[in-house]
Amino acid sequence: MSITREHQGSFRCAILNGLWSNKFEWRLIGFRLLRNSSLSSQMSTLQQQRKVVEQLRREANFRRLPVSAAIDDLKKYIQEHENDDYLLVGFHSQKANPFREKSSCTLL
Repeated sequence: MSITREHQGSFRCAILNGLWSNKFEWRLIGFRLLRNSSLSSQMSTLQQQRKVVEQLRREANFRRLPVSAAIDDLKKYIQEHENDDYLLVGFHSQKANPFREKSSCTLL
């Protein structure tokens, strides 16, 4: 069996992947088809990996705060808005409560 230069790369890959046998030519053809069919999946994988890298770069550029500063900001926000918090203050009237029970009696 003579192997052309074109097939040498596939031949090496086939040997490395354990595809060598007496029926090497058939397995080589199957290997080439498999390699060509997986090309599109490799491209989609490459695109996914690029998206992941872009996302990680965006996350790396976020402005970071020390936890103590973030806690101080959170405490300040809560204290400024505690008068508007219905869980602390309650509703001014029962009609203002969106979670009240609806009346079961309706007149037609």
